[in-house]
Amino acid sequence: MRAAVERLFAAVERESGVRGRWMHRRDDPTTYMEVYEDVKDEKAFEVVLEREGAKLGVPRKLERFISAGKPA
Repeated sequence: MRAAVERLFAAVERESGVRGRWMHRRDDPTTYMEVYEDVKDEKAFEVVLEREGAKLGVPRKLERFISAGKPA
């Protein structure tokens, strides 16, 4: 899976300029999360992420967070 995620990160970075980070739950090492920060063009980024993420072949859940210090 690591190689597939690295390919995902490379494609996303190539097309959006955003490099992802890969994390897993502390209490469940089989649950993973990708983190992408400083996304400038959200719509274009999400198109790339959806397309490339589908290639992983595993169920995915998209959640969006912003800094609690910034107004929504």
